[in-house]
Amino acid sequence: MPTPDTATTTPVATAYTAAVEPLLAVADAVPADRWDAASPCEGWTARDVVAHVVDTQREFLTGRGVDLGPAPDVAADPAAALRAHAERVLAAVGDPVVADARSDGFSGPTTVGETLEQFYVWDLVPHRWDLARATGQDAGLTDAELDRLEAGARSWGDALYTEGICRPGVEVPDGAGREARVLALIGRRA
Repeated sequence: MPTPDTATTTPVATAYTAAVEPLLAVADAVPADRWDAASPCEGWTARDVVAHVVDTQREFLTGRGVDLGPAPDVAADPAAALRAHAERVLAAVGDPVVADARSDGFSGPTTVGETLEQFYVWDLVPHRWDLARATGQDAGLTDAELDRLEAGARSWGDALYTEGICRPGVEVPDGAGREARVLALIGRRA
């Protein structure tokens, strides 16, 4: 995946690249016969996870006037669609004019880049886990990613569990590992 030109790199482009590259690696490794496998997201397949990532990011960015071109065909080739989408997002948010554009956020005035990084980049990590889990892979979540997931989940409080965001947290057994405990905060059973 191309990285943004150093003259136009923005903090959100750097964060997006760091979060999307491991997701792309998982998507690229999905066998063709596993795209319809059930994911940990109730009622969703592996393909649906990719469609969700693409659709929600497109909705956010195009809703703020960002031209991402035609929507990629997730149904035909989810991995290629995700890659094409990620390249378009990266090209857009690598431009400081886009990244710094004012936007009304959940908590008040912010920028497109700040919102994308605070939620949509954050969201790439649990969805990488969802996709990996659905397709028999290891998501390879790092301690830094778990730190960010946990901090984000705790900072949003009950707003995180609003309809369409995350399911309520779930109980974990005593002695559960850190990954299981953090994922439980966002309604996932590791």
